[in-house]
Amino acid sequence: MKSAVKRAADAVEFATQERCFITEIANDDEDPGLSIALARVQPGVATAWHAVSATAERYLIIQGRGRVEVGDQLVAKVGQGDVVRIAAGERQRIVNCGDVDLLFYALCTPRFEADNYVDLEP
Repeated sequence: MKSAVKRAADAVEFATQERCFITEIANDDEDPGLSIALARVQPGVATAWHAVSATAERYLIIQGRGRVEVGDQLVAKVGQGDVVRIAAGERQRIVNCGDVDLLFYALCTPRFEADNYVDLEP
């Protein structure tokens, strides 16, 4: 990895199939060990059930409140400052339970790759 600054202002938000919006701030071959994305979930929306194979995730909640569901046992309310750890390959979704956008950073190790995304919607 080379030293560099990745500017959030240079990233572009896009809609995803899992009913949220993503801004990939850092996700490239120069740093294969980690990717960082800003996720935005609108009020009342639940993201699609999904998993990411071969990739562990951490959600750092920065705005709003929600309910995260991971695997078959973890269901928890989350809010600003909370960190959710998700093991590689574990099914997951998050629901925005508030009246403002739910914002969180998704930190993936190794970096997120689209080929590892698994849609688990019924």
